[in-house]
Amino acid sequence: MMRSLFSGVSGLQNHQTRMDVVGNNIANVNTTGFKRGRVNFQDMIYQQIGGAARPNEEVGGVNPKEVGLGMTIASIDTIHTQGSLQSTGNQTDIAINGQGFFVLAEGQNKLYTRAGAFSLDRDGTLVDPSNGMKVQGWMAETVNGQTLLEVSRDVGDLTIPVGSKDPARETSRILFACNLDKRMPEIPEGAGEDIIRANTWNTQIKIFDSFGSDHTLQASFTRVPGTANSWTVTVAVDPQAAVATNTAVGLGAQAPAAGGAATFTVQFTNNGTILSAADGEGNVSGGEGGGPVTMNVAYDVPATDPGADGAPVRQMFTLDMGDVGTFTRALTQFAESSSSKAVEQDGYAMGYLENFKIDSSGIITGIYSNGTNRTIGQIALATFANQGGLEKAGETNFRVSNNSGNANIGPSGVAGKGKIIAGTLEMSNVDMADQFVDMIVTQRGFQANSRTIQTADQLLQELLTLKR
Repeated sequence: MMRSLFSGVSGLQNHQTRMDVVGNNIANVNTTGFKRGRVNFQDMIYQQIGGAARPNEEVGGVNPKEVGLGMTIASIDTIHTQGSLQSTGNQTDIAINGQGFFVLAEGQNKLYTRAGAFSLDRDGTLVDPSNGMKVQGWMAETVNGQTLLEVSRDVGDLTIPVGSKDPARETSRILFACNLDKRMPEIPEGAGEDIIRANTWNTQIKIFDSFGSDHTLQASFTRVPGTANSWTVTVAVDPQAAVATNTAVGLGAQAPAAGGAATFTVQFTNNGTILSAADGEGNVSGGEGGGPVTMNVAYDVPATDPGADGAPVRQMFTLDMGDVGTFTRALTQFAESSSSKAVEQDGYAMGYLENFKIDSSGIITGIYSNGTNRTIGQIALATFANQGGLEKAGETNFRVSNNSGNANIGPSGVAGKGKIIAGTLEMSNVDMADQFVDMIVTQRGFQANSRTIQTADQLLQELLTLKR
């Protein structure tokens, strides 16, 4: 009789624990990144009244006689199913669609979370604003003008320096493409200004010097008289300026000499593709050997921007007219209207970081006022061999335990880490209908166990009243 009392007590205690877990789930139904808990029960030890007996020639076998002594909690699991995603429109709100965790640092201590409601502090560091923990990832580095993002390094703090400067870059390459009209007439000797302008194809594009000042590059194309498939290209920088800019063209690694010729010729094949370019000294780019067809252009930055010795500063860039024999992104010559123009140049003025965006790989790209985009860094994600073994550390964070395995940290999209979705947050994975049903079952289990105790008490009362 005493056994049923204590079995009922164990049922009450453990159903109370289950109710505590259900209550915690319901309390966190709107907690960002929360993962619900689940309680599993198992029966406890047994008292054996009679043991089992094997059968013999005379009688069959006898089963054991055992009385259970209650129940206990087998486990309290954390269910890491995907929560629904809610769009917020906030650029620093990020969610993970997959199995990964964000990595947070508090000094040397690392914690892991699915809650991506982040923001920037006064230093531009990406943090969890509720506790100041710093989001971990990799910062990009600039080496010889190239941006490198090495995700094999240890993770560190991510800083987005809004308002920082992007230094000016001088134009080093201009791409010419599209078509020159093969039907364009040659300009006869002694032609008037109207004839010259009608039979010249002029193009313009803005370029930048090393100070970030902009200049206008003009390239004029005319047919070479008496030579098939050949065009003369005249190059000028700031042709409308009050003081003409000294411009020269040529081939070779060195800038053309000041005061040199500012014209060169371009030759096409009979099938309309570009063949070569030649400067005034007979140096040829391209030709039968193939490769890119280029020409170097040098110009003097006006004396208002003097060099260290007070002389004008010489700048140089390369005109790229495409590869020999190609049609794509190259000059061509067909019997169609001229459309050739400078379609691309790589210079820009100084700018300020005005905004940033985060893509599905977790790469943070800075958007500058000069129109350039720069990779700033990348957010790291962590996965675990047994994510159910993580310990809850509060504030929707987890920490490594003896049974979770070490964190495997890397970029998103690798080793099952999932992908990052910016402008969204992952909601709690608590299902209210499931929790209310679980609450009813828990309540009835608690009630039934209390009835067991009451009935055992009544039996004891009857025993006490046997002698009156």
